[in-house]
Amino acid sequence: MPWYKRLRWRLIASQFLVAFVGVTVMMLATRIIILSTASHVIRPRLLALLADPALLTKTEQHLIYAFRDAVLGSVAVAALAAITAGVFSSYLLWRTLIAPLRQMADSSRRIADGRYNERVQVPDNSGEAMAELVLSFNQMAAALEQVEQQRMVLLGNITHELRTPLTGLKGYLEGLMDGLFPANEETFAWMSQEVERLRRLVDDIQHLSQIEAGQFSLVYQNFDLVALTTRVVAQLRPQAQAKELTLTLNPHPAPLEVQADPDRTAQVLLNLIGNAIRYTPEHGTITITLALTDSFGQVTITDTGVGIPADALPYLFERFYRVDPSRSRVSGGSGIGLTIARHLVWAMGGDIAAASQGRDQGSTFTFTLPLA
Repeated sequence: MPWYKRLRWRLIASQFLVAFVGVTVMMLATRIIILSTASHVIRPRLLALLADPALLTKTEQHLIYAFRDAVLGSVAVAALAAITAGVFSSYLLWRTLIAPLRQMADSSRRIADGRYNERVQVPDNSGEAMAELVLSFNQMAAALEQVEQQRMVLLGNITHELRTPLTGLKGYLEGLMDGLFPANEETFAWMSQEVERLRRLVDDIQHLSQIEAGQFSLVYQNFDLVALTTRVVAQLRPQAQAKELTLTLNPHPAPLEVQADPDRTAQVLLNLIGNAIRYTPEHGTITITLALTDSFGQVTITDTGVGIPADALPYLFERFYRVDPSRSRVSGGSGIGLTIARHLVWAMGGDIAAASQGRDQGSTFTFTLPLA
């Protein structure tokens, strides 16, 4: 955008215009009025003076009064011109500055009332600064609208997730009351599973809300990422063996000393490797590889599982998002484990990403942590 269209230069130019016009008009008016009226005022006095020299004092007073009136008239005309120029420049300033600000104020009140689709039109003659301000306001309104939509979706997802185990529990209770189910150990075991599923979901939601609100603490330590990953893999190996999965660990040849929270790191590893075990069919393969990249320690979990479609990858770490909802619910996933993992990794100064070639092509999850 050219410099003369920027707001600060327009403000400076408008004030300069007011001062310049005022001074110029005053000078021109004084010159024109005095020159045009001087002969009519002075000539009669001079003729009278030549006829009667005794009128010298009286003529001098008349000349002073005439000069005073001429100067006052010039100043009055100049002041009127300056006021007109000031009003005109103020009108231009109002169109380029005040009007968009008033629109944003009105839009802000409507957004506060819940109308998140409110937008402000960018004036055609607005400067660079005002255009950027209006654009930022519209981006903020769009972000608020998206947050509101996500909130509505989140409430719907939470309601659905809580309703599923509650419906199961209600069915078992009604079946027990009507005598459809026997009051034996198997029935109570099924009810206990639904209660445990409900408890796990509530705990995950509470944990996620604390993480997103920043209401959790990290205990930073220098620890060996290789040793921690080896311990987590040994902890999950029985689950992999139960599904006849091959769980392989490729450790870094040297210790990877990172600075992070070891308990939170173990939580991320348990989540990612647990997901790989959950979504990899029997006789599949899961490989955990540790490497050193720049100033980060890197953990990569690769499986031969169900895979992830390309259109689902951008939403994989969003709350309650599932690639296959029916399969995820059967496997017991809450839908927010990856969201928790992402926030934990970010909080510890690392990053996390997912990749896949498509359905039934396996998946790869990678996260990094800063070196000590």
